[in-house]
Amino acid sequence: MHPAPSVILFSSLSGMGFGLLAWLGIGLPAVTGWVAFVFFALAYLLAVGGLIASTFHLGHPERALKAFTQWRSSWLSREAWASVAALLTMAAYGAGLVFYDTRLWPLGVIGAALSLLTVLTTAMIYTQMKTVPRWHSVMTPLNFLSLSIAGGALLAGQVTAAMILLALAGVVQIATWWRGDRALATSGSDIATATRLGEHGSVRALEPPHTGTNYLLREFVYQIGRKHALKLRVIAIALMVLLPLLLLLSPVFHHLAAGLAVLSHAAGVLTARWLFFAQAEHVVGLYYGKR
Repeated sequence: MHPAPSVILFSSLSGMGFGLLAWLGIGLPAVTGWVAFVFFALAYLLAVGGLIASTFHLGHPERALKAFTQWRSSWLSREAWASVAALLTMAAYGAGLVFYDTRLWPLGVIGAALSLLTVLTTAMIYTQMKTVPRWHSVMTPLNFLSLSIAGGALLAGQVTAAMILLALAGVVQIATWWRGDRALATSGSDIATATRLGEHGSVRALEPPHTGTNYLLREFVYQIGRKHALKLRVIAIALMVLLPLLLLLSPVFHHLAAGLAVLSHAAGVLTARWLFFAQAEHVVGLYYGKR
């Protein structure tokens, strides 16, 4: 799939933002007043900024509000409703902490659940696509949720939890890649099923369907060499998990190390999310002989 920068930014930044909101919702860190305001401002900057970035991938961004009308059948619509519900709930909860020094626990727990639900609905937009075998797996929501919760813990300053969750997210990421590399081959789709000529014998591509490019090739067929993909995977894990763990274990400059750990993790997530799209083999590529 074509790795659009707007969608990469959206799924990465909003995941970290909603992850931080989830931790704030359960009272971690236990902050009030202006300190709470800073944490909530950061969470909303990431969550809302990511959502705004996603609209740039739309052909007609002015029609984004129509996404709310298809909640019965569309995970995109469910994501829109879940995100608004989470942001409004957490806004009310945050107002109690910032202005009244009051922690409304039920509201916080509901807001935390809605924040994680938003991340789940985002993941399900991709998981539901049977035409992309690499995404059509339980590993996709596990990947999104594990990174969101780990990134949220890192932003919330929950060092011990962040270290455990970062390691777990790294394991889930590697498992997601391992499963994804075999997904297309085991999906049952090939050039014979793509052309529906398999019943007549062995099928191979003699000539491409046409000599020029088209929308399908631009959006759904993107190829990256295995050597480059492997290098990017190593970079992603190193930035997303290994370097943050080393920085969190640093005995000096705790605040500076924590800040660098957040930046490193964010860079690693962006790299992994770029691969998430770049390596997603849409079965339409079989018809064009690209797989």
